[in-house]
Amino acid sequence: MNREKLKLAEKAFLSRYPEGFSSPEMLEIGKKHKMEKMIKMAGEGLSQDKFVDTDAVLETMRKIVTSSSMVSVFEKPKFRDLLKDLSTGERDELSDGLRNSLHGDQAQGFKQMISVLLPYKLAKWTLLTVCLVYYRPDYEVFIKPTTVKNVIEYFELDGLKYSSKASWDFYEAYRQELNNMKLSADQRLRVDNAAFSGFLMMSLGV
Repeated sequence: MNREKLKLAEKAFLSRYPEGFSSPEMLEIGKKHKMEKMIKMAGEGLSQDKFVDTDAVLETMRKIVTSSSMVSVFEKPKFRDLLKDLSTGERDELSDGLRNSLHGDQAQGFKQMISVLLPYKLAKWTLLTVCLVYYRPDYEVFIKPTTVKNVIEYFELDGLKYSSKASWDFYEAYRQELNNMKLSADQRLRVDNAAFSGFLMMSLGV
């Protein structure tokens, strides 16, 4: 990580928004993302005890995907329609993959979700990570391809190479880098990982 570039980006951002994400302009922008509502939805609908009911879990997953401001409008209907077409076995596997991703063996869970979504060409970074970041917003990360590629390049995150092909190894490595960057940043930028990613995106002008 190039700390000098991070500090320059931080200085520019805070010169414009002195209160960070508590600045009026940022609070106004934040309204469209409905983070509190989305975090509550994920926390209540994806708690460990809810995974006894596959249908309920996938309905929560559908609501999160279709309600999220971070997911592409093109991916939302495709995911919604896919859930209707999956077999019982595929639905159970997708639900179990999400359970593992949130409450168990994360690497295994990630692979399970990819295995279900890949044949339908929907093993997209956004769909794989959106529930994670709402459920554990201070730790998990949302992978938005354009932003992530530019963050890696601009902030010189050595050893990381973005690929459109989703994988647990990349997710884990990028999550570690982003959390390290956040720890190096001003407290006013540490609202949650989605907000911190927003700061990085705005700093890059993308």
